[in-house]
Amino acid sequence: MRIKIEVDLHYTLLTPGPAILAVEAAGAFGQEISNASIDFGPVEHLARVPGEEGIGEKIIIRAAEDLRCRYSADVIVTRTRPVFERMAAMEVDEMPGDALRYLLPSRYCQAERFGPFVNQRFGDLSGGNKVVAIRDWIEQRLDYVSGVSTASTTAADTFLERRGVCRDYAHLMIALCRAGQIPARIASVFAPRVEPPDFHAVAEVYLDGTWHLIDPTGMAEADEMALVAVGRDAVDVAFLTTVTATELQTQTVSVTQTD
Repeated sequence: MRIKIEVDLHYTLLTPGPAILAVEAAGAFGQEISNASIDFGPVEHLARVPGEEGIGEKIIIRAAEDLRCRYSADVIVTRTRPVFERMAAMEVDEMPGDALRYLLPSRYCQAERFGPFVNQRFGDLSGGNKVVAIRDWIEQRLDYVSGVSTASTTAADTFLERRGVCRDYAHLMIALCRAGQIPARIASVFAPRVEPPDFHAVAEVYLDGTWHLIDPTGMAEADEMALVAVGRDAVDVAFLTTVTATELQTQTVSVTQTD
């Protein structure tokens, strides 16, 4: 699938300070990037550092008052849609370190709180079948509602409220998978069917010795996602992190299929 990505951000910094952005599609396995451009206008400082697990880059800038970012790129997504039902889980003592760390609880994904529920509801399943069952359970029981969650909402909160936005869906799926001994992490992506168009959060699960994207909201499939970043939870993949307070002026995201 070929997709066109266009992002326009404009924030006002109430006091000058650094900002960290993760907005570019990554040069990662399963996707090819072309015609990429990014413009911040005048800035006092700009640097790039590798993203989590070496996927993508984070851009650190220092601006005086206005934080602006215009980004565009064409992406060819070459990865295939995974068939989870054919995938097996690995035994914990055989997992590599980059998978093992994603079994552990994190700030928004308190896996330790979901063990009894996962054992009772999904305990008769394994591997990809368990992952699919967890995804279907979340998609069927949660309502996608903007404005009901905050930056402090956790997977446990979403489990009780049964509503939220994409990051809440992803956090809950990650927590349930980790509780079921399947490594899971968050991924930020662009995808053409996301409504409303925005930076989109999904999950990645570790099965058959590699990572696979999966969207518990049902709005995107792995073969149409442009991967941006991965991490433990939303803290690691936020498209914008600032030290000082900001005011939103403009934020538009457009993702269109071009083939």
